[in-house]
Amino acid sequence: MNNTFNYQNNELFCEGVNLSAIANKIGTPTYVYSKMGMLESYREFENAFSPLNKMVCYSVKANSNISVIKLFSDTGAGIDCNSRGELFRALKSGVNSSKIIFTGVGKTEEEIRYALENNVMMLKVESFQELETINRIANEMQLVAPIAIRLNPDVDAKTHPYISTGLAENKFGIDINEGQKAFQFATSLSNLKVVGVDMHIGSQITSPLPYVDAIKKLFSFINELSKIGISIDHCDIGGGFGIDYDEEKNIDISIFAKELLPLLQQFSGKIIFEPGRFLTANSGVLLTKVLYTKSNNKKDFVIVDSAMNDFIRPTLYNAQHEIKHLKQSDKNKVTVDLVGPVCESSDFIRKNYSLPICSQKDLLAIMSVGAYGFVMSSNYNSRRRAAEVLVDGNNFKIIRNRESFEDLINGEII
Repeated sequence: MNNTFNYQNNELFCEGVNLSAIANKIGTPTYVYSKMGMLESYREFENAFSPLNKMVCYSVKANSNISVIKLFSDTGAGIDCNSRGELFRALKSGVNSSKIIFTGVGKTEEEIRYALENNVMMLKVESFQELETINRIANEMQLVAPIAIRLNPDVDAKTHPYISTGLAENKFGIDINEGQKAFQFATSLSNLKVVGVDMHIGSQITSPLPYVDAIKKLFSFINELSKIGISIDHCDIGGGFGIDYDEEKNIDISIFAKELLPLLQQFSGKIIFEPGRFLTANSGVLLTKVLYTKSNNKKDFVIVDSAMNDFIRPTLYNAQHEIKHLKQSDKNKVTVDLVGPVCESSDFIRKNYSLPICSQKDLLAIMSVGAYGFVMSSNYNSRRRAAEVLVDGNNFKIIRNRESFEDLINGEII
């Protein structure tokens, strides 16, 4: 976990800003991101794989705020978009479309046209029917579409089943055993230009070994392609590099690089990475306020104003996030369930968690929420979505206003 969040005089700071000052001025719940933390994570990733001819594409799905997209684009990163909405955000952020990869297992014809109209770097294709569809649309638009084919290497990433993407049972990619047939078919279509081969085996992967297995399979496949006269410009190994959450092993990207570089340097073309979580997760916190404390049948609860609609990872993945008091506490620790106000038993942040005794109006920080936090939030129970704030040194700015009650019914008609 990066060190951009630290206690100073018993107050939790993000860079040079007291988080209590943000909570008191903007209210809670509020997402707070560290610009320095995100840039440090990007540089760490870049440096780890510096020997390679590479392109690092920030995966927008991790955190799609346009200020965050621009932050990475300004560093020179490419951008990985998975929908027309994400592509729209990237373009509005000022990203050069030639550095945008357009992905997705179920692209609509509208999305394909939008991507081609905006001259994206390439579209990643995941089925034979999608190859036919893109070729037809490109023909209608009188252009040649640059595409890469995503293969499913059938490798177990040893991660949560909901975020595993490289097994044969997953919906993603074309079975690697059908890969040669897919490339031959693609090269036979006059309005497609095949430029790469791709994979993505999962998310929050904490060991390099699944990558090693998958890359070996992918490079063996590339060698077989060359034997039938099909050459490619790039190999995309995807993202999914894990980060340090509470009670998980310490993860060092240099360990991944040590294992992967000898393999990746065998490829003469460009290597593409698509990190998302690694670049943003540990640079974000969710500020929340204690509403009530109570005990039921020997169970102690701390009820806060953040809920599953604000942050669904605990409910969806049983994710274990560290919780900190904004004012460093020397009170005795008690075991509690930290829960929200939503009308669901699954509305919790942590269960059976040891936390210094909480009182009403105490301010807490849910750590490591810079990825898959706000982007997965909703208006369930007609709750307004949170504000987002970016800290830069001693200053902070709102990069998304808290929704109003009028926003909740915008577009609805009686």
